[in-house]
Amino acid sequence: MSYTLSQRWQGIKQITRIDKPIGTYLLLWPTYWALWIAAEGFPSLHLLFVFTLGVFLMRSAGCVINDFADRKVDGEVKRTNQRPLVTGLISPEQAILLFVCLLAAAFGLVTSLSWYTIQLSFIAVFLATLYPFMKRYTNLPQVVLGAAFSWGMIMAFAEVMGYIPLAAWFLFFANLTWTVAYDTMYAMVDRDDDLRIGVKSTAILFGENDKKIIGFLQILTLGLLYSAGELLAFGWPFHLSLIIAAGFFCYQQMLIVDRNRDKCFAAFLNNHFVGMIIFVAILIEYF
Repeated sequence: MSYTLSQRWQGIKQITRIDKPIGTYLLLWPTYWALWIAAEGFPSLHLLFVFTLGVFLMRSAGCVINDFADRKVDGEVKRTNQRPLVTGLISPEQAILLFVCLLAAAFGLVTSLSWYTIQLSFIAVFLATLYPFMKRYTNLPQVVLGAAFSWGMIMAFAEVMGYIPLAAWFLFFANLTWTVAYDTMYAMVDRDDDLRIGVKSTAILFGENDKKIIGFLQILTLGLLYSAGELLAFGWPFHLSLIIAAGFFCYQQMLIVDRNRDKCFAAFLNNHFVGMIIFVAILIEYF
């Protein structure tokens, strides 16, 4: 079947999730946390451009390789059965070509940074590529996703400061635990389908204890963020943001209480505001 250029473009938008920016937000906010903290205020326009566009490109690349890895099972899941690789709008070969192009563009940006940061970027590529395939071998793919979503923070500190301070690692692990929490909510949406087709996730691993473990991860996230704030000598704006974030986490727990698919997805989406409010607090700290 032949497709028009317009249809192909729609396929590219779908496979890169340009039309669904939530993943970009969840990746961008922590990267901005790190950039502002490392620069002790507004980072250079060059760094802001490189890391912002880099987040967009790497998130898009991650979505493409995710759909490539899931191309044989997405057709059996209601939420994903219209993805371009399932419908044939994009071929597997075209998906790999797009993935390589996105990585090449991201690497082109990184080459304007220090050699130290360039070296760290290879770990980012490895993690982003590894995550989709981990769903076949472990019930903890969300941990790999958390590391992938957090590595840009490490790169930001390395680029601005020339080394990775202790506070950066507290932020890294805070973002990792937060990612596991919200992506478990996301996985709860597909849990029944994943069990049927053999895809693994923390939602399956946690089972009946899913809500409790998500709650524990959310508390751990707040504790790690508080520890980072203490190391950075942050004041009331940052502490207030953690209280507001805790309120959002409580709201998310209310949404997932009955494990309703739509409400679990709404709880996942709500995490955008958690990342945003913490970034706003960091902005205020450096004014």
